Amino acid sequence: MYQSRLIGPKEKDYYNRFVAQAPKAHVLQSYEWGEVKGRGEWKPFRLLVEDERGKPQAALSILKRRIPVLGRSVFYAPRGPVGDIHNRELMDYLFSEAKKIAKKEKAIFLKIDPDVPKEDEGFREYLHRRGFVSAEKGGGFEGIQPKFVFRLKLEKDLETIYSEFHQKTRYNIRLAEKKGVVVKNGCPKEELPVFYQILKETTERDKFLVRSYAYFSDLWDYLYPAGYLNLFMAYYEGRAIAGTLVFRFGDKSWYIYGASSNTARNVMPNYLLQWNMIRWSKENNCVMYDFRGVPGDLSEDNPLYGLFRFKKGFNGDYTEFVGEVDQIYEPFYYRMWNAFEPFYQKNIRRFIDLKKKMKGKRKG
Repeated sequence: MYQSRLIGPKEKDYYNRFVAQAPKAHVLQSYEWGEVKGRGEWKPFRLLVEDERGKPQAALSILKRRIPVLGRSVFYAPRGPVGDIHNRELMDYLFSEAKKIAKKEKAIFLKIDPDVPKEDEGFREYLHRRGFVSAEKGGGFEGIQPKFVFRLKLEKDLETIYSEFHQKTRYNIRLAEKKGVVVKNGCPKEELPVFYQILKETTERDKFLVRSYAYFSDLWDYLYPAGYLNLFMAYYEGRAIAGTLVFRFGDKSWYIYGASSNTARNVMPNYLLQWNMIRWSKENNCVMYDFRGVPGDLSEDNPLYGLFRFKKGFNGDYTEFVGEVDQIYEPFYYRMWNAFEPFYQKNIRRFIDLKKKMKGKRKG
């Protein structure tokens, strides 16, 4: 009934057309996202399932990472699978085909973090019955992808969407406009270094880590030409004071990175940026705008509560996903990996990053 195959670069558009319109479509399952991750320590495999007529039915973009010392690898399918997740026969076939690839690649397990709300008890039961085990490490931002997000439906007209924002949110949008903040979208790559410098300023202020500029350059080079990435910049008195990166794939968009300068924060550029991204998403026929991560702990003494309150002001739906689950292929090595992973993350990956930096300096 079904047949599967791995998709190569010649069929990139064919693969993307299906993934973009299929149930549970997500930009992290696009062909280009695998290319971005392939620039680092991951190797992508794009598995496509077709029916007897050759029509695509399900997809799983898998990232493979080799584990030093153990002689094994791990599989991760970000926000997969794509397709009718309630068709158990289809999902069984998809995961069985993934297991065949895993055997060839010596993968210990397959990790998925599906784009599925926790309330979907049918799919949660399916995962449990098929042997997937929870791989949760914390209550919000500890996972690879955020478990809690705000999502704004865009079916209504823009005037209604705006009117349903919190009163304080609408006030801050108007304040930014009144103060003369100007937002530009479709900014060229020449402005990406400006955004990155503001992002570094943000991370130093808020005390969290930031990826290298090379990563953002890769994002641009692979996603922007495909129309999946847009850069918004906010200017005040002729100076860039804030910026955001947004993904768009199919009929959905995602707010990915935001940066704001330490200066002129009182003119509220972040509120105007969000409103411009929402309008842009609506104008590009998106039906959903994802604000991405918010904390699972909603107590007001949580240091991240301000982030929750900011995103909540745009009247999105607070969404909790089913979270990270693993399908274990080799139980012995899986136990070893769980014991080894903290050391790997802290030491070996740092060593790999250092080698890459030194290699880059020698080339320069």
